[in-house]
Amino acid sequence: MMKKYILGLFVLALATNMAFSQAAPLKWYTIQEALALNAKNPKKIMVDVYTDWCGWCKRMDAETFSNPIIAEYISKNFYPVKYNAESKEPVEFAGKKFVNIGGGTRSTNQFAEALLQNQMSYPSVAYITEDLQLIGAIPGYYKPVELEPLLNFIAQNKYKEMKFDDFKASFKGSFN
Repeated sequence: MMKKYILGLFVLALATNMAFSQAAPLKWYTIQEALALNAKNPKKIMVDVYTDWCGWCKRMDAETFSNPIIAEYISKNFYPVKYNAESKEPVEFAGKKFVNIGGGTRSTNQFAEALLQNQMSYPSVAYITEDLQLIGAIPGYYKPVELEPLLNFIAQNKYKEMKFDDFKASFKGSFN
């Protein structure tokens, strides 16, 4: 009887711990939603530029953006936007209207071209300041341990005062 009681308490404690240790999944916004939120409570905007056919984009969603540590950090410090580079929908941003003028199946929207400065590579993550200035875009797949220092570098405005390699050399993150 005592063994069952102790086992029951152990299972309950384990289940409670697992429930509370699970981070909420990352909430993605449209660019318009992020702009509206930013107008009320300014934060940097992080734009994941992807395509439907990009395998590395899907892997980054599954392995990096779904990581609880990464998702929590992004949620606290950025308005995360998921943007399909081949979207046919017009985008209004910083007083300009961006459209997809191509007729092909893989034509890109001018907004993606502007974010990536015509260096079309997927996945890419573009970072925008609170006052809607493009910081830059970083192409490629990143594992959580690789993305964490980059997110901190941008969120803490360290990009204004030092090179990323210098920041990364002294960075102590959650995965170290």
